[in-house]
Amino acid sequence: MNDESQHLQASVAAARSRSTPSTREWIGLAIVTAGALALASQFWQFVRSDPVVWNALLGGSVAALATALGTLPVVFSQKLPERLQDTLFGFGAGVMLAACAFSLIIPGLDAAKNIGVFGGGSWAAGGVIGAAILLGGIVLMVMDRVLPHEHFIKGREGQSAKQLRRTWLFVFAIALHNVPEGLAIGVGYAGNNGLRADALATGIAIQDVPEGLVVAVALLAAGYKRWFAVVIGMASGLVEPLGAVLGAAVVGHSALLLPWGLGFAAGAMLFVISHEIIPESHRKGHEAFATSGLMLGFVLMMLLDTALG
Repeated sequence: MNDESQHLQASVAAARSRSTPSTREWIGLAIVTAGALALASQFWQFVRSDPVVWNALLGGSVAALATALGTLPVVFSQKLPERLQDTLFGFGAGVMLAACAFSLIIPGLDAAKNIGVFGGGSWAAGGVIGAAILLGGIVLMVMDRVLPHEHFIKGREGQSAKQLRRTWLFVFAIALHNVPEGLAIGVGYAGNNGLRADALATGIAIQDVPEGLVVAVALLAAGYKRWFAVVIGMASGLVEPLGAVLGAAVVGHSALLLPWGLGFAAGAMLFVISHEIIPESHRKGHEAFATSGLMLGFVLMMLLDTALG
């Protein structure tokens, strides 16, 4: 019995020694942490030194905050009528569609003419923006097909694997389409005056509120815990500030890239509208409500752009 007790104590001690980080591991962690802090410091200095990038970061952060705010009703209630959900989908699609036209494509055409790309004529400007739109759509299509998002799906008692897979694919689609939204905000600040860029960021932030709510409700309906649904819904918007900084930094330092950046962001958003949002809003038989929401969203974004731009 004594031997067994000693053997058990030795096993426990060995397990503890394996689970306790060694000095070398602590040093490695400290080096990685210091490197991350140094990179963050350099990034912060870069952002603060460039007014365009700084404004893009603020605009992207507001959009991410709007997504987070949209998830809060799930803390108190888990029910969202499907009709309302599809109307909100349509509303977001309308805002994004108007943003593509008035805040990205039209300024992109003007930029291509002013820069004199391929002669600066209307046909040349249209060709550049058209090619950029197609390129943005193709890149999003490739990302949609090759990124390994299925591995996040795990079986859960009481829920079908198909439902969980569809829910997670939808959440991934929301996070994926937040990338072009962030790029659009950044490129918008690089290629527009302050008021028009603010209008674009405001419009995207407005449609991000119901977007965050829909993500959280979808996860809750699939059987995930309330806190998890809220956290993932909030996290789905965090890519927008990063995309905004990237878009402003790349496009803002090269006039030749400006029309391409505006067209690319528009193409990426058009892909998401057609491939994800509109089909999702129409699959439950509420097409009239989804279309009404789309038209309202389009008009609201148009008014914001024309009034502030």
